[in-house]
Amino acid sequence: MNMPAANWYPDPSGKHEHRYWDGAGWTEHVSDHGRQSIDPIGSAKPVPTTNDDSDRIRRQVQERARVDVAEAGGGTLFTEPVLVVNQKAKLIEIHNEYAVFDQHGSQVAAVRQVGQSAAKKVLRVLTSLDQFMTHSLQIVDMGGNVLLTVTRPAKFFKSTVEVGGPHGETIGRVVQQNMFGKIRFAFEVDGETIGSMHAENWRAWNFSLQDRSGTEVARITKTWEGLAKTLFTTADNYVLQIDQPVAGPLRTLVVASALVVDTALKQDQRGFG
Repeated sequence: MNMPAANWYPDPSGKHEHRYWDGAGWTEHVSDHGRQSIDPIGSAKPVPTTNDDSDRIRRQVQERARVDVAEAGGGTLFTEPVLVVNQKAKLIEIHNEYAVFDQHGSQVAAVRQVGQSAAKKVLRVLTSLDQFMTHSLQIVDMGGNVLLTVTRPAKFFKSTVEVGGPHGETIGRVVQQNMFGKIRFAFEVDGETIGSMHAENWRAWNFSLQDRSGTEVARITKTWEGLAKTLFTTADNYVLQIDQPVAGPLRTLVVASALVVDTALKQDQRGFG
């Protein structure tokens, strides 16, 4: 078995953005947003889960998102035609955590935030400066293995989300095109636009995801969780339905968009959205 070359890779423990692999094993050298430090190998962060049961997930898909039950996929993030993305409900959001389910309520993946310092956590509690901070996420399977990495650099106006693979390779970007009216994002790979994401109203709750020809291939629907939960927690819940066969980088960016739409767009709208 050929071992990966020595390099910086997504930290498999989920505690940092990157950890250095020396060609034979993981080292104590870690990096967050370009700043290196030392953190010995320890226990991995748990895979985020929620208290959602299968019946609730099915109701969320069929009743709230009005998605017809589709044929089952292969049980993975990249093969299921319907994905349910539910944020872990918290009174105060210190770090972003999401559980990802198939349409029948089986969890297939999760999203966990990495590389967040103690100072940044304090700022998130005491201020509304999320939009000025860099957010780094890992999408992992149920074994904690990294499937994708997502980084939204600090922004002042428009968001750009950088999507990478499990070995640090760049896959593409999701780039916000406008600030007012119905928000639009472009899916870019190597500087070329291969698709787009369009909000269907100015509040940017539901999105149409399209290929380069403008044909809709998927939809993101935000599901209403009730007044009490919406007002008193930070939870956002979405359903992704992939309508057309989509493969390659476009499939990856479609999936990544559904998983990070809250981080890409909502963080700076909580005060006035």
